[in-house]
Amino acid sequence: MARNIISTDKAPQAIGTYSQAVKIDNTVYLSGQIPLVPETMELVDGDMRMQITQVFNNLTAVAEASGGSLADVAKLNIYLIDLSHFPLVNEVMSEFFSEPYPARAAVGVAELPKASLVEMDAVLVLPG
Repeated sequence: MARNIISTDKAPQAIGTYSQAVKIDNTVYLSGQIPLVPETMELVDGDMRMQITQVFNNLTAVAEASGGSLADVAKLNIYLIDLSHFPLVNEVMSEFFSEPYPARAAVGVAELPKASLVEMDAVLVLPG
């Protein structure tokens, strides 16, 4: 079973000992993305909507680098500092996904890297 490491400069570079994504057969495991702007590696300026949007943009870039898209997401995990933002996640998510939606979990956490308010990771299954 071959493991292919996925990397793109259109998403933030890894800030630790991990890869942006790993592809095994037709399954792609996307590492967690926070709302870093790839060019600056700083958190996006703006409100929670902008943070959520940047995370989806980062996931999109990594998905595309793997040969897929967000339409191929089978499972999405969302980590929020404040679960009251969950309705906003749903609203922004509807701009990036259409039915049938992926399986999903939303988890409230105490803290995220770089004081981000949101992080997401995903599993893609590419057409094979």
